[in-house]
Amino acid sequence: MTETAELIDNEFLRQFELKVENEMAIVEYSLQERKIFLTKLIIPEAIRTREFELEFVDMVFNNIKERNICVVPTSPEIAKFVRGNRKYKRMLPVGIRI
Repeated sequence: MTETAELIDNEFLRQFELKVENEMAIVEYSLQERKIFLTKLIIPEAIRTREFELEFVDMVFNNIKERNICVVPTSPEIAKFVRGNRKYKRMLPVGIRI
């Protein structure tokens, strides 16, 4: 579902956006110094599946990883994603445990 979709970082609205099937999935964030706080995950019911959610959040983390920024997941869904994907735990700032 996400193969042809392009992840967009809408800096003005402070959110990552992925348009699929005329629906918009969003991860809202707050950027402070060298940390990005992922505050909210919004996926419309029409496209919400566990597989889509994992792919979308994975795309967001890969985008952040390229920028070499620490991640602080404050959204419960995104924190759960980090717990299930050890490779992203090293992106957390020192002292933050999920």
